[in-house]
Amino acid sequence: QVRSVESGGRSVQAGDSLRLACVGSGNTFSDYNIGWFRQVPGKERELVAAIDWNGFNTYYEAYVKGRFFVPRDNVEKMVYLQMNSLKPEDTAVYYCAGDLSWGRMVAGLNEIWGLGTRVSVSS
Repeated sequence: QVRSVESGGRSVQAGDSLRLACVGSGNTFSDYNIGWFRQVPGKERELVAAIDWNGFNTYYEAYVKGRFFVPRDNVEKMVYLQMNSLKPEDTAVYYCAGDLSWGRMVAGLNEIWGLGTRVSVSS
């Protein structure tokens, strides 16, 4: 069974950088398109960045483009979310999710979900 576990969330100051990590398990993790989603209380979970299974294609929401990056290492079964120039509005629980279908992954209909890691950015 393929699973993902996030780590790296913590409290930081505005302008700081933070790298979240998603470690996958299962022999086919490298076949999965991976998205980083985030959710704040009272709002729907939203996709912020994504990378396809072979790392050739990425996607970034407009409000993180140029600040967030999503590298992956299929040998180590790791996908990262590098977050730079953090803002208070980036405060959320961040989830790593994956699906074999890019369309399903982007739509949030992922086969695998982690439990999330909390990021808090203070001004």
